[in-house]
Amino acid sequence: MPIRIASLTRRIAKNGAMLHKATMDRVHSLGADHEPSEVEQVLAEERRLLKEERAKRQTQAQQPRAKAVDKLVRTHHPQAKEKPWGNKEPKEAKKATAGKAHRPSRAEKHAAQAAALQAASRAPKKSAKT
Repeated sequence: MPIRIASLTRRIAKNGAMLHKATMDRVHSLGADHEPSEVEQVLAEERRLLKEERAKRQTQAQQPRAKAVDKLVRTHHPQAKEKPWGNKEPKEAKKATAGKAHRPSRAEKHAAQAAALQAASRAPKKSAKT
């Protein structure tokens, strides 16, 4: 049965501290050459299971994740439907109406102004006396 906790690191650390304490109690009271007590054996087994679970989670995390594109399965590719009216002939282009006269553009206005200035500078100058 999987262990239902988010992080196993703290759980392993707490278990290791309890196991160390149980081992030291046994060593101080009975000596190092005696067999581990039931409490030690249970803690050691729990620690082994926690480490296995951590290793299993780490290997699972290294596996490639499923992408949304991989999950998308298309079984039907829609085909273009036939139009009931078929292909229409293109309409004739409308003729330009002469409603408004052609207005000069900004560039044309500036060109005309520059030409007028150039013509004025080339023109013979009138004397002030006449």
